Amino acid sequence: MTTVVPTSEEDPSLAVVRFTAELSWADAGPEVAEGQVNRLCLEAQECMIQNRWLDLASLMLTSADVIFSKASEKDLECAYTVICNLVNKPESLDQVHEMAELIATKVTQQPNDKPVLRLKILFNLYNLLKNPYSQFFVYMKALNLAVSGKVTEYVVPSFRKMDNFLREWNLGVKDQRDLFLTVANILKDSKSSAKDSFNFLVKYLETFSGGDALTVAEAKEEAVHAVIEFVKAPDMFQSDLLDMPAIAQLEKDAKYALVYQLLKIFLTQRLDAYLDFHSSNSNFLESYGLVHEDCVAKMRLISLVDLGNSGSGQVPYSLIKDTLQIEENEVEPWVVKAITAKLMDCRIDQINQVVLVSRCTERVFGNHEWESLRSKLVTWRGNIANVISTIQANKITDDGTQAVQGMTIR
Repeated sequence: MTTVVPTSEEDPSLAVVRFTAELSWADAGPEVAEGQVNRLCLEAQECMIQNRWLDLASLMLTSADVIFSKASEKDLECAYTVICNLVNKPESLDQVHEMAELIATKVTQQPNDKPVLRLKILFNLYNLLKNPYSQFFVYMKALNLAVSGKVTEYVVPSFRKMDNFLREWNLGVKDQRDLFLTVANILKDSKSSAKDSFNFLVKYLETFSGGDALTVAEAKEEAVHAVIEFVKAPDMFQSDLLDMPAIAQLEKDAKYALVYQLLKIFLTQRLDAYLDFHSSNSNFLESYGLVHEDCVAKMRLISLVDLGNSGSGQVPYSLIKDTLQIEENEVEPWVVKAITAKLMDCRIDQINQVVLVSRCTERVFGNHEWESLRSKLVTWRGNIANVISTIQANKITDDGTQAVQGMTIR
């Protein structure tokens, strides 16, 4: 956060008004310029005397905006630092927000002109604000400026603090949607982690409930995009997309029903179902940029994990071969791929031609999976209680034996 340090007896705000006014009217000649500069300075003084801080900010911004192409970046940053610090003057949070809105809107009007400097001004303003909603407003202005000015690399690092931001801002549903979708699009366009972009897109979709069909319909295009990104990603195998109303609406949609069907295959079925789908819809897959060979590879890993989850912990080579539709000598390499991808923990028993599975990743984690986990925890808790009871019983027996052994007859 930039601190204003007065370097003369003149108030910093008046100094900025004088400086910007002189630059703005420099081409009009000395006589005209002097009159205009004096007029603006007197108007600024009246605003300060009457505590009309919003009017003062508006006056200062009008001049500062004009000189954006005339002053050096150092002088501009100094001028806007003084302007931004005006938000500390009013006692009313509503007035502070009005000032923040005015400043941020002015700064973002020409995003292609010195966009990095404009971002710096907005972040300085953000750090001066104490009202969470005003902070959110300025942050969104910064994100949109970064997109328009093609400088998104300066805002991407802030996404790591998103959980903290959300706790501080306490946003409503609509604002959450705007935030999540904006962040997802920035990450997608900036070639950042596809998984990070996907996660924010999912957060956006999660804000929609099934109670309002009209509102859910707004997310239709983003829902389709999320499905395609999940199917396309070589390192994403688990998702709760099917449980979301924004995704469920695609099932009966004339245009996007096949998208939903494809997602259902990847989350609930095996390779043979995908191959049947592909034979009838190869053009559909190509239209969304999906590569058949990549889809087959992903479905093979998914099908192998499904075998591990549905069996008794022992999966025969022959079953893997038939399910994955591969040669016998390819079974072990595919098992190794699943282990490398951290989809399963297992041992390969080459002598008996079986894979001994100890853990597999669930493709979906809905109510059924929660109930299964609850059942396992109850069983585990009971086993631990039995162990503790056995230990305590043995301890009592041992203590009693030692006491008898230690007795003497007098």
